[in-house]
Amino acid sequence: MKLPIGKFICCLAFVGAMGPSISQAQVMVNMSLVTCSQYLAFPPEQSRIFSAWMSGWFNQKTGYTYVNLQACARNVDNVTAWCAANPNELVMTGLQRATAK
Repeated sequence: MKLPIGKFICCLAFVGAMGPSISQAQVMVNMSLVTCSQYLAFPPEQSRIFSAWMSGWFNQKTGYTYVNLQACARNVDNVTAWCAANPNELVMTGLQRATAK
């Protein structure tokens, strides 16, 4: 059975239109507006990505050009503890206070 060219094009257009809705949605996060309670509620993978991004951003901001994985883990633990004590504060606020000179 041959498919008429018009139906073929229609099916192709339908599949093409469905493609973007099938693909995984991207999430944008304004890092400066994340509260401690939101940070603590992140799933582990999202928390790890958020922590890595914040660590990189603050290290760049303060001029560090190296990676210290032990210091990073210690800093994440400190931020997590601070956030547990200050759930309504912004994570960025705490990090800015901690890195202020």
